[in-house]
Amino acid sequence: MTWFLLAVASAALLGFYDVFKKQSLRDNAVIPVLLINTALSSLLFLPLLCASQFSWISPQSHWYVPSAPITHHLLVVGKALIVLTSWVCGYFAIKHLPLTLVGPINATRPVMTLIGALLIYHEQFNLWQWAGVLLAIISFFLLSRSGRKEGIHFLHNRYILLIVLAAVLGACSGLYDKFLLAPADRGGQGLNAIFVQSWYNYYQFALMLLIFFTLWWPTRKQTTPFHWRWSIVGISLFLTAADLFYFYALSVPGA
Repeated sequence: MTWFLLAVASAALLGFYDVFKKQSLRDNAVIPVLLINTALSSLLFLPLLCASQFSWISPQSHWYVPSAPITHHLLVVGKALIVLTSWVCGYFAIKHLPLTLVGPINATRPVMTLIGALLIYHEQFNLWQWAGVLLAIISFFLLSRSGRKEGIHFLHNRYILLIVLAAVLGACSGLYDKFLLAPADRGGQGLNAIFVQSWYNYYQFALMLLIFFTLWWPTRKQTTPFHWRWSIVGISLFLTAADLFYFYALSVPGA
């Protein structure tokens, strides 16, 4: 039950995260906003990393960031690539779509994760979970009908396709997280949750620096200009808090 409450708290925080994203991206450049978001998220974990390296935190503490072999770091780089691709798609989509469409489409992500868990991990669904899958399918159909009335055609709108791709990649990330965090006797890698969360933020920031200087910076004068907004800070704060609840939920036995 604990992991369920943590997951609900994470989902609620992600709702605020979407609102701050929409506010930050309105008439604004996407790539710089995403770069600052990853930079701030990385900075939030820097004190934990330093305190762990200098033994200011006990190795028994939940907040301790352990050292790990290069193979574990490569696994985390894989997560960073999946999440960052999802974010790039999602940020461009949310800039051009109303939250009333983005929110419900993002809400189908847990259902995709459930289906992935059924196919990959052979988990068994209860009656409520099957009902949730059915409701998500019906909701997606109704969304496409209502969106058409607003002039948004799901199959012909590139931003709808981007937000759907972002949701699919987000579900893939959730399944990959389970693989990273689950103990070896359950088919996982048994990685430490704080290690994964802190280092994947650093690797995302490194990847975003590469994207920023190779794709956006050379063409910045021909594209939408960047404007600083304090809501950008809200993106990082609510996302980091949501991830803390989420990763802790995944590490709880039975999750």
